[in-house]
Amino acid sequence: MSELTAALAEALTSRDVVRAVADHVLPPFGADGLGVYAFEGYRMHVVGLVGYPQGYQGYWSRLRELPLTSQPIIADVLRAGTPLFVETKAALLRRYPEMVGLTATSPKNAWAFLPLIASGRAIGCCVVSFSRPRSFSEEERTLLTALSGLVAQALERARLYDAEHVRAQELQRGLLPRTLPGLPAVRAAARYLPAGRGEAVGGDWYDLIPLSADRVAMVIGDVMGHGITEAATMGRLRTAVRTLADLEMPPDELLSHLNDLVSDLGDDYYATCLYAIFDPVTRICRFSLAGHPPPVFVHPDGTVHIPDVAPDPPLGAVTPPFETHELRLPAESLVVLCTDGLIESATRDADQGLAQLLHTLAQAAARTPYFQKDRDDDAGRLEELCDTVTSVLLPDREQTDDDAALLIAHTRSTATEDVATCSFPHDPQAAWQAREYVRKQLAAWGLDDLIITTELLASELVGNAIRHAKGPLSLRLLHSRSLICEVYDGSLTTPRIRRAAYTDEGGRGLQLVAALSRRWGARYHHDGKCIWTEQGLPHEC
Repeated sequence: MSELTAALAEALTSRDVVRAVADHVLPPFGADGLGVYAFEGYRMHVVGLVGYPQGYQGYWSRLRELPLTSQPIIADVLRAGTPLFVETKAALLRRYPEMVGLTATSPKNAWAFLPLIASGRAIGCCVVSFSRPRSFSEEERTLLTALSGLVAQALERARLYDAEHVRAQELQRGLLPRTLPGLPAVRAAARYLPAGRGEAVGGDWYDLIPLSADRVAMVIGDVMGHGITEAATMGRLRTAVRTLADLEMPPDELLSHLNDLVSDLGDDYYATCLYAIFDPVTRICRFSLAGHPPPVFVHPDGTVHIPDVAPDPPLGAVTPPFETHELRLPAESLVVLCTDGLIESATRDADQGLAQLLHTLAQAAARTPYFQKDRDDDAGRLEELCDTVTSVLLPDREQTDDDAALLIAHTRSTATEDVATCSFPHDPQAAWQAREYVRKQLAAWGLDDLIITTELLASELVGNAIRHAKGPLSLRLLHSRSLICEVYDGSLTTPRIRRAAYTDEGGRGLQLVAALSRRWGARYHHDGKCIWTEQGLPHEC
């Protein structure tokens, strides 16, 4: 009794309750079967079964679809609120002849049906079963009846926890991306794995964010702690990252703003984050780390590489600045991002986990051709790789204490023939030269339907740069899933749409740009800025 009481006190979930009863009730009584059933709205559902063949479990799993009245034994036990002890199959059939079909296939020959009563109401039934007929002494009946009270209290607590856990997981799933977009620069797959023990919902998240010029931001982070509060905080940080990413901030600057947000939440809030930007034109990946495991890169030749960089402290722990790291990736590389829950455990530190991750990725790369650019099943192979990594590093999900996130991206490079760049002198002739360059290049790409609009866009952007900016002036065209037109200058001034009055002779250029483009914006670099526009291709119009 004392061992069962202690085990039930530690049980968090309904599954834990079933395990505790199986471990501490069945052996002392010589029982070899257990069924725990919960009662909800005049219907039953199986909480857990022990000692029954798989086919028999399938029958009971359908109880959720059946009314309680279809199970006369359990219905009578719950209605009376007293246990029922059945010593043989014959005794069961004398009392319930309609159960002949079920007993014919049952491997059990004696049962103790124990009602589970909590706070004065029936919440379920615990059935202890035996392979051989047996009689129950008065002492055994009294003890089993007393044990059923302990089980009922534990099951009621566990069901409340399970309900809270389900709500927390629904919140967690609602805050994560439902799907990852298929982008020109990357094709990606991801996993979120809740903890198997304790407060299973946590603050891990991932994201894939399209930026201008086919660039893409890859994000993964972890709010320290577990619970609904941490999951909600994760949602706030993910939203903040997407908002800051839309402002085209470099990784170090974005993490600085995110650090301010975490610091404002209070002294008890900390988070780790990895924010990376991949440019398919240059194949350069820039990333910053805030207390987070580093990215892993898998090259097309199967080489697995971890950059030798030291992460900055977690968000909320220090004052910026953060450092941006940069490296050029071979074409068609894999980028692998994960949280510490994937690589750390009670039996493995972070370094050991990273080593195991590297080994797993190297084996997978040698076995499966992930690096062919035009593979139709690229997405499926990335999904398989996610499954492989998680199954190897987390083979027993039920025993994990931390949630985990994994993001794997297959990078794509932009073909040289799909990029066109031209520099212009900083004088009024540049606008005319830009129109001429656009006309010739779009004709070469077979985009004649976009020539007039793109000429106008390029002319407006170059003209604005001549009037309001300084320094080198250049234009870049990208032919991808859309047509991107970019104008670079040496000024850091921020372009904004001005509402020109009817009598104004100018001030309508950016209004025109916004009207003619699907999207437009600005991003900044160390020696100036880029104003970009994006148009749909003719087949999209």
